[in-house]
Amino acid sequence: MTRIELAEQVFDDFDRFFDYIAQFDAGSAPQRIGEILEAIQILTHSPLIGRPIKDGNRELVIGRAARGYVALYRYVPALDTAFLLAVRVQREDGYKRDSGD
Repeated sequence: MTRIELAEQVFDDFDRFFDYIAQFDAGSAPQRIGEILEAIQILTHSPLIGRPIKDGNRELVIGRAARGYVALYRYVPALDTAFLLAVRVQREDGYKRDSGD
């Protein structure tokens, strides 16, 4: 089973989502972040499921519409580990920092 490691910056992404969602529906913010964490668990069984992008990174599309997110990750077969690098809302234009996208 593939291990998943979250980069420290991913927690900044979650904070950003939490703050944004809290403006409209404070009660659903923890649930939404939980849905993202649950969705990335697919990488434990299918680490190559995400669409390949440049520099060996991949993107996993999670949900859709207002509840849609994209997780940027890199799978390292030698370590059997998927490194989650960033998460963004599907409607956002790119990631909030230079993550290699």
